[in-house]
Amino acid sequence: MLADAPHVLVIRRRYLGDIVLLGPAFRNLRLHWPAARITALTEEPYAGVLALNPDVNDTLTFPRRLAKWPAFLRSLRASGFTHVLDFDNTEKTAVLTRLTGALIRVAFDRELINFRYPSIYTHSAKVTNAFYDSHSITETYLQLLTPIGVPLASREVRLVPRPADLVVAKKLVPRGGKKILVHPGSRSAHRVWPPERFAAVCDRLQDELGAQIFLVAGPAEQSLVLEIRSHAKSHLIALERTLPVGEFAALAAQFDVFLCHDSGPMHVAAAVGTPVVALFGSQNAIIWRPNGPHHTVLQTSLPCSCLGATAPTPCVKGDAYRSYCVRKLTVDQVYAAVAARLTIETQ
Repeated sequence: MLADAPHVLVIRRRYLGDIVLLGPAFRNLRLHWPAARITALTEEPYAGVLALNPDVNDTLTFPRRLAKWPAFLRSLRASGFTHVLDFDNTEKTAVLTRLTGALIRVAFDRELINFRYPSIYTHSAKVTNAFYDSHSITETYLQLLTPIGVPLASREVRLVPRPADLVVAKKLVPRGGKKILVHPGSRSAHRVWPPERFAAVCDRLQDELGAQIFLVAGPAEQSLVLEIRSHAKSHLIALERTLPVGEFAALAAQFDVFLCHDSGPMHVAAAVGTPVVALFGSQNAIIWRPNGPHHTVLQTSLPCSCLGATAPTPCVKGDAYRSYCVRKLTVDQVYAAVAARLTIETQ
């Protein structure tokens, strides 16, 4: 059982993009052990995307209520895991790793980051800061497979929309013509490109290229959609219903180009094969750029000088979540990038 058909538990608590970018790790586990049972453990809001990964058999979620933890721990122990790959190495995940009873348990040993409870793990993957900063996060994730003898044969990040979700998506989007999907949100308000600039780009794409523009956003980002539409001079189609991740993935697959910030939806769109134009601030684009060759990343020259008095609130240099560097990108730059990508993809 251990050699031919192991039961592997992969632990990664959050976030959406991080879970999507585990794709190559799942793919290589599946290629190495075709008969393996691969289970992912994540937080509930991010579980839906794992159902779109064909290499994952099952998904578990951390209980939200204390009363559910005893049954969860018993179930975890009874599952018969042979391998645990703990991508987080927090106090909680280290304890859970040990409680599984798996014979093989592996976690990262990152330079300058405390390796929690090393005695719990049978293997570790050493990662230097120089390696982390100069490679895609998928390459860092893959380092966790090497200590347990899994060859690195694939770098593919792939999500497969479900048929039922495709039926819903195709009802939302008309056939034919050039189509661009815009997602203006971000987990950090500092990393949001101004709505009036999105509106200006959307107007030009419709007026000059005849593209149909659709806006999509999460519940907390609907105000951005309203602002963009209020500034736009052309008709923009807003998909106002909040879409589960499966339906969003199917929707993104219908478009020629996806315009967005560095975000979880960016990685979902790239994983279903939609070319992306991504707006980055001061975050490391080498680590977090969308996976694959058919994408464009726009980023201001770094190190970025602060916007000063024109910033909505003070910038915090060195903190990618609290600096406004993305605002240095111009309407002309973004329009040119989207237009070039649209031309390539629709020729």
